[in-house]
Amino acid sequence: MNPFIRHHVSTYGSGLPPMVFAHGFGTDQHAWRYVAPAFAAQHQVVLFDLVGAGASDKSAYDFNRYRTLDGYVEDLLILLRAMQLPKVIYVGHSVGGMIGVLAAIQEPDLFERLVLLAASPCYVNDGGYLGGFDAGDLEELLGFLDRDYRSWSSTLIPTLVGGDMRPDLLDKLLDTFTQVDPKIASQFARATFLSDYRAQLPNLRVPALIVQCADDSVAPPAVGHYLNEHLIDSELHILDTSGHYPHLSAPLATIAALEQYL
Repeated sequence: MNPFIRHHVSTYGSGLPPMVFAHGFGTDQHAWRYVAPAFAAQHQVVLFDLVGAGASDKSAYDFNRYRTLDGYVEDLLILLRAMQLPKVIYVGHSVGGMIGVLAAIQEPDLFERLVLLAASPCYVNDGGYLGGFDAGDLEELLGFLDRDYRSWSSTLIPTLVGGDMRPDLLDKLLDTFTQVDPKIASQFARATFLSDYRAQLPNLRVPALIVQCADDSVAPPAVGHYLNEHLIDSELHILDTSGHYPHLSAPLATIAALEQYL
């Protein structure tokens, strides 16, 4: 299948290196609408939807292929090869960030730099590691999602976005979440929140900027410090904002962090 159709790829702007923006769980490429255009004057901007999200080809979703993040990693590598781009700056939000890390470990020659926005290698607290959730609480949340995805979204999302997001943006975000097929959302949630890629981090050889929010219950600042300690060539930038979606709630601060790094 044509990867450009499968991922509803859109591109604009010009200049090198290209910048590829990847969304996280429950959102789609439109989540970058306040950030990506700021870079179009100097970079070719590439946006895409993960399979199962947004305007991607839903018929391409395979419950076996996407049981783990490996399927999404393979999709990203296929797409980048098909686009025949020079080395890219990859900007990934949340799980989209870890998909980029895993892809860059496999094929580092496709990537110039990574920007990991509110990303996490493991969401479960483990001894001295503070991932954000106790295992029992996370299973309870995932069980709630399985039973009633719409209620889960309307109940949990407002507590995750932080107090800085405007009500109209929150409504749009909730609408995006509820557009996802509940069965796909359930599997993607488990592939995301039950994953543990901490052991993979030292294998990354591509430079990375880690951008975390000062108050984020999904990926707390401790996760950003952990990434910074275990990614060989990385920088950490803590945004003075709350929530898990700074590209929506604090786009100017997010843009400034990227511009400073680039």
